[in-house]
Amino acid sequence: MPSRPFVLPDLGEGLSEAEIVRVLVQEGDVIAEDAPLLEVETDKARVEIPSPMGGRVEKIHVQAGQTVKVGAVLVTFADAASEPAVGARPATAPKTTTTAPRESRAAATSPDAPPAAAAPARTPAPDGRPVPATPATRRLARELGVDLRAIRGSGPGGRVTDDDVRAAQGAPAPAAAAPSETAAPTPAAKPLAAVGLEPPALPRFEQWGPVERTPLSHLRRTIAERMTLSATIVPHVTHFDRADITELDTLIRRNLAAARARGVTLTLTGFLLKAAAVALQAHPQFNASLDAPAGELILKRYCHLGVAVATERGLIVPVIRDVDKKPVLEVARELGALAQRVREGKATLDDLRGGTFTITNIGALGGTGAIPIINYPEVAILGVARAREEPVVRDGQIVPRLLLPLTLTFDHRVADGADGARLAADMVRLLEHPDQLLLEL
Repeated sequence: MPSRPFVLPDLGEGLSEAEIVRVLVQEGDVIAEDAPLLEVETDKARVEIPSPMGGRVEKIHVQAGQTVKVGAVLVTFADAASEPAVGARPATAPKTTTTAPRESRAAATSPDAPPAAAAPARTPAPDGRPVPATPATRRLARELGVDLRAIRGSGPGGRVTDDDVRAAQGAPAPAAAAPSETAAPTPAAKPLAAVGLEPPALPRFEQWGPVERTPLSHLRRTIAERMTLSATIVPHVTHFDRADITELDTLIRRNLAAARARGVTLTLTGFLLKAAAVALQAHPQFNASLDAPAGELILKRYCHLGVAVATERGLIVPVIRDVDKKPVLEVARELGALAQRVREGKATLDDLRGGTFTITNIGALGGTGAIPIINYPEVAILGVARAREEPVVRDGQIVPRLLLPLTLTFDHRVADGADGARLAADMVRLLEHPDQLLLEL
């Protein structure tokens, strides 16, 4: 049987490349289908790619630290029955779980939209050729007991999608959801060139003393590109405010033990998320994205909030979905589990995409305030600093109160200063009356 190349699959969400973190096999290994093959880091997360086929690893074309494009050959397989290379290891047992993303869900349709097309006909794939599908789709097929080789893919290039697998198994497709935003262009030079900016050449720093050059990680490069994009094309404006969270802090401290008994860690961030979700319902222009070429504001009728989490690899923003529909305790429970997955490097792409508004809380690190950069293509972000006791005049008396600094940064193209002030005021009101947040579902 001829050699069979395996290429970097389409990872979805507009991702065009990935950095190889670890190669989990060696040349000469005989491995089973779905055995862990490579660990890669994309713009969104670190994921494990399983082998799409069984056989002997004939040649490994990549190495740790290398950045490869989608479609690049990663590993070449030979028939397991062929003569193994010297030093070949025994077959690797397949894993049943991966951290790869699920295929993007179907886009929402209007009542006037035409009926969905019938399920694609099932046509067996040629023997020996791997079926084009993402790692998440392969996982779904295993869970549903569907043979990918018996499906004709409806995705780009004949790729088998999640919906194809469900149609083949007869399982109902998930409820329609609003389409996710188109990913911003990855190369940093494009957005800079669009406004005529080009950084000048750096001087030779070695002439003044010894230097050390350290390559940027894939995640760090991505953060740099996205922040440059946002700061270049979005006119940022920031509104400053403070919330008296004395009662909220008392409520949290009083219920810490009871919440912990239910498996929940109460934190200020959980209440911030809920306050933002409630306030955004009254100010939908901040829960949106701007389609500048079309001259349209895309108002999102869902509320998926991102939370900036500092990790050793850089700042990562996981997303909690439908915060407006969940009670505070449920939001706090999901926040704790999500932050732990992110810090352990186990977050999936689904954990990190689809956000509509972001909160970054630097209170644990100190500081009196910060002006964050908008997480493009969102149009607003809330920055939170450390709460401090300060003297406040209440009913003619000077009393100590716990004040929380807030900075709401937003895209001035979609909202004016007065709009931002109203949104911030609603968040402050909710934080100062936490009983209202507890009653919100």
